[in-house]
Amino acid sequence: LSITEEQLAQHESLRKLAEDTKKAGFSDALVLGMGGSSLCPEVLAMTYGKIAGSPQLHVLDSTDPAQIKSFEDRIDLDKTLFIVSSKSGSTLEPNIFKQYFFERVKQVAGDQAGSRFIAVTDPGSKLQKVAESDKFRHIFPGVPSIGGRYSALSNFGMVPAAIMGVDTKKLMERTEEMVQACASTVPVEENPGVILGLILGCAAIAGRDKVTIIASPGIFDLGAWLEQLLAESTGKQGKGIIPVDRELTAAPDVYGKDRVFAYLRLESAPDAQQDSKVDALEKAGQPVIRIGIGDTYDLGQEFFRWEIATAVAGSILRINPFNQPDVEASKIATKNLTSEYEKTGSLPSEKPVLEDKGVKLFTDEKNAAELAKLTASDKSLVGYLKAHFSRMQAGDYFALLAYVEMNEAHEQALQKVRHAVRNKKRVATCLGFGPRFLHSTGQAYKGGPNSGVFLQLTCDDAKDLPVPGQRYTFGAVKAAQARGDFQVLTERGRRALRVHLGADLEAGLRTLEAAVNQALS
Repeated sequence: LSITEEQLAQHESLRKLAEDTKKAGFSDALVLGMGGSSLCPEVLAMTYGKIAGSPQLHVLDSTDPAQIKSFEDRIDLDKTLFIVSSKSGSTLEPNIFKQYFFERVKQVAGDQAGSRFIAVTDPGSKLQKVAESDKFRHIFPGVPSIGGRYSALSNFGMVPAAIMGVDTKKLMERTEEMVQACASTVPVEENPGVILGLILGCAAIAGRDKVTIIASPGIFDLGAWLEQLLAESTGKQGKGIIPVDRELTAAPDVYGKDRVFAYLRLESAPDAQQDSKVDALEKAGQPVIRIGIGDTYDLGQEFFRWEIATAVAGSILRINPFNQPDVEASKIATKNLTSEYEKTGSLPSEKPVLEDKGVKLFTDEKNAAELAKLTASDKSLVGYLKAHFSRMQAGDYFALLAYVEMNEAHEQALQKVRHAVRNKKRVATCLGFGPRFLHSTGQAYKGGPNSGVFLQLTCDDAKDLPVPGQRYTFGAVKAAQARGDFQVLTERGRRALRVHLGADLEAGLRTLEAAVNQALS
């Protein structure tokens, strides 16, 4: 609640950091983080782009080997500042990212490698000790009392912001206006955060628990940050708000009665087509929350407004919006699998329920029995998908969880699949790239209402990358994360099917798209 005042009071340290980064001549900055440590920096990078005179900001939040290599190929190791960002300092992914890139930088900078690294972490963490030992350029403290997904306005968001050239003082001063507007002394009916939270919480209780985010093109990535905030805060004890991001807005007849639409309109660069589509939804009787955002320096206001709203919505749902009990379950399952790999050099063997068209299907015994009954004599990829989709009812949602490289081509292919399901089944749809969604929407998928139908996608990595100091590779970690995630979904009684696409990912995605279309026809 006091973070803007604190940041303004210590603004000089951020100004000096920005100055130091410019003087050192860094061309790029790469955040190595997950969830609350990576999503705000990603929103800033996508919103502001490259700011003249400052490094270009990139964000790595995937253990997919192809994605890691893609980032490495994009930057000059000798001119990149690496921001290792982890509140606890013990999160698996940032630690192995750091191990990998520190070794790579040592090859070009020798014993000066530490001067290319910054840590953002809570005081006394394991990462702080590593940063001190490896002579990092700077160490910036987190605020231990602020949870990861609520930390956008703390150093986890503002250190990358300063490095990429954002005027953090201006951003904080604007944000302070929202902080004052949301103060406890402001009456409820005039308090923007509380009003939004009341709407979200009451709508969810009334059955409209899918918050569908529509954001202007200039701030489109804000939805990725909101996904984590809403899902991880509210999705527990069988309750929750399911955020729907990057789903293309369609005609009103595609939607059921389980949605609330949040239209985040950038007033300085609105999209006329979006305006007319949202008007049509409203005329058709769909509830639409309209939020006008003056310009991109008002982003901080939205971070704060939605944080207050999420806490309020949590109180209405009678859950604790500040914990994430089911995230830990996936981490434990993954740790067990990576430990097994360290001992034996491989993950435990698995038996598919079906092999067809170069694709393998996996699930647990309960789902397998139900799907076998529904497929009857059609034991094919199309038959299984048709059976799986037939389990969707009104008020359910479909989530496509893809453990593949997050890039434009893959996103386009998977968006086709999600929209085909949405348009045919008239259900809300989510698309998450693994493992990043584990630190975001994964909590709601496992701990929230049992209204999700899940299709997990995995593949064999064409090229793998080693994790320095470990027997396991990045590909093995990703595979363990996917299996751990799926295991917890099925333990929670979720309707889940895993599609393993093999080594030729592009061909596998084409096969999947064709099979999905056939299953829906």
